[in-house]
Amino acid sequence: MRPVHTALAVLVAAVWGVNFVVIEIGLDHFPPLLLSALRFLAAALPAVFFVGRPKVAWKWILGVGAALGIAKFGLLFTGMAAGMPAGLSSLVLQIQAVFTAVLAAVVLRERPGRVRVAGMGVALAGIAVAAVDGGTSGPVLGFVLVVAAAACWGVSNVLTRRASPPDALNFMVWVCAVPVLPLFALSLLLEGPERDLAALRALDWSGAAVIGYVAWVSTIFGFGAWGYLLRRYPASSVAPFSLLVPVFGMSSAALVLGESVSGTRWLAAALLVGGVALTSLTPVRRPDRTGVGPDGAGVGPDRTGVGPDVSAGSPPAAAVASPVP
Repeated sequence: MRPVHTALAVLVAAVWGVNFVVIEIGLDHFPPLLLSALRFLAAALPAVFFVGRPKVAWKWILGVGAALGIAKFGLLFTGMAAGMPAGLSSLVLQIQAVFTAVLAAVVLRERPGRVRVAGMGVALAGIAVAAVDGGTSGPVLGFVLVVAAAACWGVSNVLTRRASPPDALNFMVWVCAVPVLPLFALSLLLEGPERDLAALRALDWSGAAVIGYVAWVSTIFGFGAWGYLLRRYPASSVAPFSLLVPVFGMSSAALVLGESVSGTRWLAAALLVGGVALTSLTPVRRPDRTGVGPDGAGVGPDRTGVGPDVSAGSPPAAAVASPVP
């Protein structure tokens, strides 16, 4: 990668890592489901009027919007509101790579191989260590909700893999439009209209800045820049930079929020990031169902009906999916 693009990839990872701190600050202003709804509203409008019509079937937009927007972010924000620290959340959420790999093996028939299976084991060991650390520093419910959010992220990754959107930014903007009304409805039902109205009436520049960051900086800029890099370089060259997200997340949480980072948490980070690296960046094996070019790469769509061929050197769904938090 060119130095300027390497710097861009590191910047995106930093933006996504700091995003967890911004979410933590935002939860002081808004109930979690309302904050998530406002985030997607600001990300979708007015962008949907400029990105053009959706370039994939509506079933994929609705599916990813439900799994990513409603389930994943609803659970993440609720888990953090329940006391899950921002830095630990940025770390634990990376277990999505394991969920993605397992679901891809079942749904997409991507055989993980021994190295990836070993990576899953290492990452799960990291989650176990993080659970021990989380049990001494935060509520168990918050930890469980963030793990559940990672599982929903894995579902959205596999759905995105099936959709194979040709324009990542166009796809993401339309996905952002899906959860807006359901999240507002869930907020009214579970958090109450009085609490929502009180938060909106108390909206100040700090709360508006939070919404602007999570919607435009983290989502629109972050995903747009990530998609730009994926169009210029192989996913296997871009995906490793996503492993910097928990590093920036834990560091910024310690600097801004004063969160302590224990030795146990650093051990969990080392195990989880190492396991995710093995799980996400190791090539997958799929049955050869198409013609193969002289370089060993697939030359056409496969016959399973799940999208483009994945050759032996192609990255798995976990590597292709954006790790936008």
